[in-house]
Amino acid sequence: MKERFNVDGMTCAACQAHVKNACMKVEGVKECNVNLLNNNMDVVYDENVTSKEMIEEAVKKAGYTAYIGKKTENQTQSKSHDLRDLILGFIFLLSIMYVSMGHMMLGLPIFKFLDMDKNVVGFSLIQFILVLPILIIFKRYFINGFKRLFKASPNMDSLIAIGASFSLIYGIIALFVISYGVENDIQKYINWHKNLYFESCGMILVLVSLGKYFEKISKRRTTKAIEDLVNLSPKVGRILVDGKETIVDIDSIKTTDIVVAKTGDIIPVDGTVIEGSASINEANITGESIPKFKELDSKVYASTVVDNGYIKIKVEKAFKDTNFKTIINLVNEASNSKAPISKLADKISLFFVPTILLIALITFIVNIIVSHDFELSFRFSVTVIVIACPCALGLATPVAIMVSTGKGAKAGLLIKNAEILENSSHIKTIVFDKTGTITKGVPEVLDFVSYKDNIDLYSIVYSIEKSSNHPLAKALISYTEAKATELKIENPLNISGRGLVCDIDKDTYYIGNLKYYDDLGLNDDNLNKKVDELSSMGKTVLIILKNNELIGLLSLKDQIKDNSIILMDELNKLNISTVMLTGDNKLCSEQIARECHINKVISEVLPVDKGNIINDIKKETKGLVAMVGDGVNDAIALVNADIGISVSSGSDVAVDSSDIVLIHNDLYDIVNVIRLSKRTLNTIKLCLFWAFFYNLICVIIATGVFYYPFDFSINPMIGAIAMSISSVSVVLTALTINLFKIKSVNKNDETKLKEINNDSLKEIIIKVKGMMCEKCVKHVEEASYKVSGVVSAHANLKKKNVTIEFDGDCDIDQIIKNIEEEGYKAKRG
Repeated sequence: MKERFNVDGMTCAACQAHVKNACMKVEGVKECNVNLLNNNMDVVYDENVTSKEMIEEAVKKAGYTAYIGKKTENQTQSKSHDLRDLILGFIFLLSIMYVSMGHMMLGLPIFKFLDMDKNVVGFSLIQFILVLPILIIFKRYFINGFKRLFKASPNMDSLIAIGASFSLIYGIIALFVISYGVENDIQKYINWHKNLYFESCGMILVLVSLGKYFEKISKRRTTKAIEDLVNLSPKVGRILVDGKETIVDIDSIKTTDIVVAKTGDIIPVDGTVIEGSASINEANITGESIPKFKELDSKVYASTVVDNGYIKIKVEKAFKDTNFKTIINLVNEASNSKAPISKLADKISLFFVPTILLIALITFIVNIIVSHDFELSFRFSVTVIVIACPCALGLATPVAIMVSTGKGAKAGLLIKNAEILENSSHIKTIVFDKTGTITKGVPEVLDFVSYKDNIDLYSIVYSIEKSSNHPLAKALISYTEAKATELKIENPLNISGRGLVCDIDKDTYYIGNLKYYDDLGLNDDNLNKKVDELSSMGKTVLIILKNNELIGLLSLKDQIKDNSIILMDELNKLNISTVMLTGDNKLCSEQIARECHINKVISEVLPVDKGNIINDIKKETKGLVAMVGDGVNDAIALVNADIGISVSSGSDVAVDSSDIVLIHNDLYDIVNVIRLSKRTLNTIKLCLFWAFFYNLICVIIATGVFYYPFDFSINPMIGAIAMSISSVSVVLTALTINLFKIKSVNKNDETKLKEINNDSLKEIIIKVKGMMCEKCVKHVEEASYKVSGVVSAHANLKKKNVTIEFDGDCDIDQIIKNIEEEGYKAKRG
């Protein structure tokens, strides 16, 4: 049995590990995946051996709360007051620092009643008063930290609580000693004011909270994916009841119902069209931008939108069983099945806390034996605790991440959490969606061939498409409007699955696919060959007829994005394997892959299978696997991948499911992400090494090991200052990430890019002698089209030449030969 439990009380990766360990110790539990981000866990267990109550009790004994069901109203409506707490904490901390050090280090003025030379009790007492609000504001560290410590599962909160507590206790002792000295021998006890370090107690709490605040900001951005998916779900549907259309709730629709969908409706079920036809946008499911025409017996899917038309659907799957609902469930499960990545600082802290406590205890015992001085021994042991405060360890990662993500954001790289930024340097395989990711996701007209020079084909196409709701109409209108004059059309007729027929000046025109040409019983081998050739290049081909005579040919294609080929070449240089994963047809996908230099193609994949394919690739890859996508259909793959990358122009679900968003929609920024990750990871390692090494040296000195031979020691105040220095040094080291330079495409690459943007086409001009009329022009162009690889051929009667555009390898000599066989003389221009 599988159950999902909400878990309250987790604050770090150590907590995550403790919850999982506690759960796995329960007899009958087979699997446990804990999600720190969503504060829940998925548990697979044998209900014959254990129960959910036993699991909840085990988690409770570990110091956390597990429960099944929705959160209470107070939990869901509670607001985070982290920023408010930080501001208040800094106000009180700066006030303490002003009183304790402002007049000494900066020469700032101070009230006489707070002057340590004139009123040592007031000087000490005001610091104690000012630290109390900080203790109250950040009391959660003490509650959680000591709770974990008493349960033998210390975490970062435990270390923070111990350091702050010893600082506070020693300060209170010093305050009492000073008060006692005022009544007895003030000169004997006056120097105890140097042992006040309430500011170190406040500093520990405030600085660590600042680091945790930075971490929380990045975490919050990744929790909306499921909500966005649910928001895309249809809420109601229109069904037939006794022959009348009735709108009902989505959950009320059964497999025995007939659903009606009109223009603008969201289809609520998976089913089959039993009546009517419609153009349906399936981007939510397939990720493909071009809507698909649906007619009798066509399959339709929930969450897709009817752009134009009217259909009746026989329900095959109610919404809870639809492909779209499956996507929602799989994204939810995939987000919980990710292996947790523990922060390095938290790993160190698991050993750091008991080690420091042990060192402090040993320090106290050894010094008592050697010096017989309780105050001295206590001071040395407290100094060990204070100087080993985890501020530097706690700040090393989040500060470096904050600087790095800020640097990335300025360059258009939105990196949602620290773990992804750290792990991006380990990517070995990148999987790309095709449409909208590698390609632009918007069809463009590539070929516009007119076979009749005396016909204004631009105006004809523009006028007909102005009256059309076909998905390709927008591209055709955009392409022709600058050269066209709108003509009056009459009797427009949309022929389902074919195209559009209308009358212009008593002539009948048709724009659509080749099926209509076949329906008329017409046959043209050269035309068929040309259509097949263009189709094999991944292009959509339309023909134009006038009174059933061919007068023109158009082709459209989803163009490759700028920098796609340059990116693939760069990734190949970095020894990163590239894979294209798409639901598109094999011919089109393989052609795009060849143009982009992609290593491997996996085509004709259903959205629900993309996640499984990513898992298979992960098993085969030594290293991390990244997925780059932009549609709802990519959400499962984005979550299942070690690192999900999307472009900001993609769907909200894809953006929220991903770990990295390329704001500038430039795929080349993937290279910058990897480089920035490597720089950040190296900086984090340097920060952590410095923090740990610095702590190690300071702890050795703080034990008093140099006091007896050299009369050299440090007190808790110096320890607090030393702790602050380590934190500042870590921050300064992290700031060097600002020196990182974002790489852009150089001039040589720009030249290459221009060739890419030309759809990788090459051009050649062939001189032709003997052309006398428009029929000659047609003969030359048709002769050119007979050669494989020719994309367009434009003969110019005045210049006596033909301009050939071709894709890949093309036999130019064969083109010349074909033209000469038509009775003309031809040679390269």
